[in-house]
Amino acid sequence: MQRFVIVVDTQADFMLPEGALPVAGADRLIGAMDAWLAKLSPHDTAGILFTFDTHRTELYPASPEAEEFPIHCVQRTPGWENVLDIAAIAPGIPVYRLEKGVFDMWVEPDLVIVADANGETIARDAFFARLRASGVASVTVIGVAADYCVRWAIDGLLARGFAVDVPVALTRGIARSIEQVVESDFTGTPVRLEAAA
Repeated sequence: MQRFVIVVDTQADFMLPEGALPVAGADRLIGAMDAWLAKLSPHDTAGILFTFDTHRTELYPASPEAEEFPIHCVQRTPGWENVLDIAAIAPGIPVYRLEKGVFDMWVEPDLVIVADANGETIARDAFFARLRASGVASVTVIGVAADYCVRWAIDGLLARGFAVDVPVALTRGIARSIEQVVESDFTGTPVRLEAAA
């Protein structure tokens, strides 16, 4: 059975120590994430979705994130760019992109998912409904931050009927680790922590 993969916000502003909002230790995940993605097979991977935290300078001061964090991931700047090696992903695995303006990738009503291969777009909710209908029952989530955008990605997947796997070694949190997030927020749900990537 195929699984789907979501890579949450592996952008320079979060992943690199010199970024606008670095997550402690995230830079040490980059090599492991690249190696893990490179090992995925088209036979058991239905696709990979990269989410991008995406802000605009003129709108950010009025956003909920501005109450907690300085501006970061300004669209099309170096800090917004993905730091992972997408070219290392096996041919035959579809790669997608979703740009979101808030922590929770599920709350903005009109978001679309873009296929990297041809630029085709599909509404986010329709995309995941189609994925579930195709028989994909499990999604693996990696990325940052465990207690913000990763946590909300997991929550929305559960609400849509997916089981979720999280390789512990491929995520970092700001105030809480992924183990703490799962223990406090997802007890009794089909979220499984994988000890090794």
